[in-house]
Amino acid sequence: MIVCITARAAGTDAPVEQRFGRAPYFVFVDTETGKSESVANPLIDAAGGVGPRAVQVLAERGATVLVTGQVGGNAARAIEAGGIKAYAYRGSGSAADALAEYTAGDLQPL
Repeated sequence: MIVCITARAAGTDAPVEQRFGRAPYFVFVDTETGKSESVANPLIDAAGGVGPRAVQVLAERGATVLVTGQVGGNAARAIEAGGIKAYAYRGSGSAADALAEYTAGDLQPL
């Protein structure tokens, strides 16, 4: 399974970014292999409506789970339509910390 975590920088050691559509990076982790890939958000400075377009970035990389702080209404609808499960991470830890909490079942669905 591919999990996407919003982050402030590249890598699993990067702090989690609370905003979905404006996150500087998306960190994709394959939970079966442990391999991770960081992708700079091409929409960070785009005009409005970035949430649904950011969902497309996740879909293109096969993400089925999103871990972030919050999502807007349009993004939430696009996430649901795309079959992606979204979970809230409200901590100040790293992407690896957020992934560990998700894996342990400690995060609430958004």
